[in-house]
Amino acid sequence: MRPSTFRFFQWHLSHKSFSSASFSSRASLLSASSSGQNTTTSQLNGSSSKMYSTSCETLSEDSPKDKPISDMLIDSFGRLHTYLRISLTERCNLRCHYCMPAEGVELTPSAQLLSQDEIVRLASLFVSSGVNKIRLTGGEPTIRKDIEELCLQLSSLKGLKTLAMTTNGITLGKKLPKLKDSGLNLVNISLDTLVPAKFEFMTRRKGHQRVMESIDAAVELGYNPVKVNCVVMRGFNDDEICDFVELTRERPINVRFIEFMPFDGNVWNVKKLVPYAEMLDKVGKQFTGLQRIQDHPTETAKNFRIDGHQGSVSFITSMTEHFCAGCNRLRLLADGNFKVCLFGPSEVSLRDPLRLGEGDDKLREIIGAAVKRKKASHAGMFDIAKTPNRPMIHIGG
Repeated sequence: MRPSTFRFFQWHLSHKSFSSASFSSRASLLSASSSGQNTTTSQLNGSSSKMYSTSCETLSEDSPKDKPISDMLIDSFGRLHTYLRISLTERCNLRCHYCMPAEGVELTPSAQLLSQDEIVRLASLFVSSGVNKIRLTGGEPTIRKDIEELCLQLSSLKGLKTLAMTTNGITLGKKLPKLKDSGLNLVNISLDTLVPAKFEFMTRRKGHQRVMESIDAAVELGYNPVKVNCVVMRGFNDDEICDFVELTRERPINVRFIEFMPFDGNVWNVKKLVPYAEMLDKVGKQFTGLQRIQDHPTETAKNFRIDGHQGSVSFITSMTEHFCAGCNRLRLLADGNFKVCLFGPSEVSLRDPLRLGEGDDKLREIIGAAVKRKKASHAGMFDIAKTPNRPMIHIGG
């Protein structure tokens, strides 16, 4: 039995391997992070190093120069929102533990979900107002029968520079050639383990090999980078971090390690959280020549190159070092609700006024008012865990 598989079964039987001394150490780390102090690999080792500096950059002017920007995209803190994430469906062909409660979720009736025409209408409004990047999420976006046509229409919007998709990869491999022809120019594939048995436990479904084949297909089709999203959980897959990094050695893969985040029904526990600094320390000890890449002020990830590797590694640190100061993201949910913060419970319907026949000016007024109410930053992780919010599958990954 592989060591990682053995550890997985230990994790499944009991989460008590987290010692009090270890918890105390992590709690101190999280406390330092939440108070605004930089937590770095070198600090864990008792020294300091500028190479791993992790503080958010001051947001620079990010307005496109080729067209005017609508005030509806600027919040009360001066942040310009040029990135819209659209959830296309609440349905999924996997049942991941951190995304969906074990008992499942109540799905919104089809008649209350946005139609293809409504999605394109709202997307067009956002793009004409200054949004230049759209990411399609779910549920699982590739299970929509009209996904290719939808991509074609969205990629044709004047002013849109990037059409991206986050997918679990189960059906992506067969659809990707046509999706690329339809204008999909960036892809993120979710994969939390390289061990098939662990994959089946985490997702409650088979399909590990199909996801690996989708990653191969994306590389072969010339996507560069192919982004692989990995939610890291203590005792489940934290022993695979360096195995994931190996994926970047020979191919243009960007592995993105994501801190475990709380959502309704996913039984979040700080004991399962592996902080960014700990993950970075593990990678830094195993791989030489780890270098921080200069990130854009609106970048969600902290990005690194490794000497001799064609790809790269990144860390998304929503829990221990938030990046709210440079947030440029808005969310349109499958039911037409508009959400300005992933961790905030506030939502406003765009579907209802759209179906009542309201024009663009009224829709811009509703969107702008919601954006202006966006807070400076989300709450701390423990407060987030206690705040009612939708399951991730409803919000969109």
